[in-house]
Amino acid sequence: MRNHLDRQLSAVRNLGILAHVDAGKTTVTERILYATGTTHKRGEVHEGTTVTDFDPQERDRGITIFAAAVSCDWDGHHINLIDTPGHVDFADEVERSLRVLDGAVAVFDAVAGVEPQSESVWRQADRHGVPRIAFVNKLDRVGADLDTAVASIRERLHPVPLVVHLPIGTEDGFTGVVDLLRMRALTWSDGAETAVEDDVPEDLREEALRRRRLLEEAVAERHPAALEEFCDRETLSAETLSGALRDLTRTGDGVVVLCGSAYRNRGIEPLLDAVVAYLPSPLDVPPVCGVPGGGDGMRNAESGMREGVDGMPQTGERRAADPAAPFAALAFKVVATPTGRLTYLRVYSGTIRKGDAVWESGARRTERIGRILRVQADRHAQLERAVAGDIVAVIGLKSARAGSTLSAPGAPVVLEPPGVTDPVVSVAVEARTSADADRLASALARLAEEDPSLVVRTDPETGQTVLSGMGELHLEVAVEKIRRSLGLEVTVGRPRVTYRETVARGVSGLVFRHVKQDGGAGQFAQIVLDVEPLRADETGGAAETGFAFRSTVVGGRVPQEYVRAVEAGCRDALAEGPVGGHPVTGLRVTLTDGATHVKDSSETAFRTAGRFGLREALRGCAMVVLEPVVEVTVTVPEDAVGGVLGDLAARRGRVTDSTVRGGSAVVTATVPLAELFGYATRLRSRTQGRGTFSARPTGYAPAPSSAPAPATAR
Repeated sequence: MRNHLDRQLSAVRNLGILAHVDAGKTTVTERILYATGTTHKRGEVHEGTTVTDFDPQERDRGITIFAAAVSCDWDGHHINLIDTPGHVDFADEVERSLRVLDGAVAVFDAVAGVEPQSESVWRQADRHGVPRIAFVNKLDRVGADLDTAVASIRERLHPVPLVVHLPIGTEDGFTGVVDLLRMRALTWSDGAETAVEDDVPEDLREEALRRRRLLEEAVAERHPAALEEFCDRETLSAETLSGALRDLTRTGDGVVVLCGSAYRNRGIEPLLDAVVAYLPSPLDVPPVCGVPGGGDGMRNAESGMREGVDGMPQTGERRAADPAAPFAALAFKVVATPTGRLTYLRVYSGTIRKGDAVWESGARRTERIGRILRVQADRHAQLERAVAGDIVAVIGLKSARAGSTLSAPGAPVVLEPPGVTDPVVSVAVEARTSADADRLASALARLAEEDPSLVVRTDPETGQTVLSGMGELHLEVAVEKIRRSLGLEVTVGRPRVTYRETVARGVSGLVFRHVKQDGGAGQFAQIVLDVEPLRADETGGAAETGFAFRSTVVGGRVPQEYVRAVEAGCRDALAEGPVGGHPVTGLRVTLTDGATHVKDSSETAFRTAGRFGLREALRGCAMVVLEPVVEVTVTVPEDAVGGVLGDLAARRGRVTDSTVRGGSAVVTATVPLAELFGYATRLRSRTQGRGTFSARPTGYAPAPSSAPAPATAR
């Protein structure tokens, strides 16, 4: 029975499709569904007939906005696939998806190579340790070149690309590939659904042999077993080469590179073969690590995760991909539908059946599974159970959020939740009529529940409802969703960026005493704080972000439980800075001394002292206001470069690179986010509609001295 379960799990692949916007992710997904027989008609993005881009806004805009899960079968393997967004505003959708995936296919444009968001999602996958294979798409386009695209992958992403394909034909004449492992040609004629396999064309044989040799040498350098065979025989068998490529992919020491044209249905079957051959199954990845958590243990679990490296607990409970083990799953997406609230789960261990009770870590209570669904984008099929390795949706959970852990009530555990990025753009929203105010409040709460990167708050000065997100498009999509789903008329203010405050010069030895006597037990806490800027080497080079706290108190003058309370109070104080009420970041606080009272000291007193003490300390520091900055990549005709450079300079942009690629100029610049509102319209006007741009966040930089007060759109 154990071997049978292992065989089932070894035939599962959980993967995502990652890329920059317009690189062809959704088309690759559609062709995979068609090639596997899951769909019987090829969906097209430009026709609005795709399976995964099913939301009306996605079809109207022609881009992926929401991560969509589908499943299919290929060569005896079951593939759970998530098509992720490529636009930077929806990077948190990618983050939540990567948290639950075992592998990924990174799609690159054969003309553009590595684009800004390609680089961002690659780094996200690096952080999560997700093995990848690369698919260079659109080889039928004018200017497409596999070698140039691979060079950009090597130079910008720094992996070891292991190219296993040689294109047959160029640009519009691209008809197929040479499989360098089997030394066979695969060609597709227009309209054909499958490849024709044949000998390598004579005019490509010498080049194919040369590239096969380069591939063998690159693999032998990095794989001991391959090196041993290469030294003995001066060549590698297809079996040894395939096994070595699998090992190098799963360890991250190499990235297999394939190529094709998804739109013309060329190269999809070899891509599926590579997914099965090289990407890991749930059995091939390390057991998920969590900390025991149930009831009050949840607080200890959260503390343990903060103490670990990269958010993971250093020690804890490991849950292997075993259907017979105690149940553990992570909720990574929540969607409210007319038929019920869907909670998307990755099951890491155990088995769950319809009607089972589960412990939900966020609400710290037991909930019951109503239904289990196999998801095909917006269509669902009911299942009786889900086992380790599955990605499914369930109905019946009332309080689970993205990041909640579900586990067996008798063996509760808390898994690392996906990270949530702080929002950078805000708008004020209000209903047109007072009668719709309550409906708008409910709709905004539901949006924030579905998308944790959206934050809803009430401005204390104006009383306005402020919606914050990752960019203009992110907020536009959120507001449009309210308008379409509820038919609400919503007024939206002008976008404003979210500023931060940081410490330029700190203070030391600040003494703060909190004393309160109002009858009964009093409150007493005395603390001494040092405040200083956080160094760049403590934050991975981004000295303007982050918060660190430490205690150098000796002799037990402040008990450890009070030290933790001081830290919590200091974190409370970071919500509003002394300059403009913006959140504070980029500082280190050191508790150097303190005093207690035998009766009146408590955790509450020391937390209050930490909050008000740090606020007082910040008023004595030299503070700087920070604004979000982004890296903008603008692609325009060469004759429009001068106007574009002038416009970027007027927007306080700093040009960092300028190249010519395929007859177009590509300009890269760092620009304050506040200066980019409306830039798309301006760029189209300057270039007669021929210019395009993309942007990705790069952090924060000091803002001009006239930086505004907290964002409240009017």
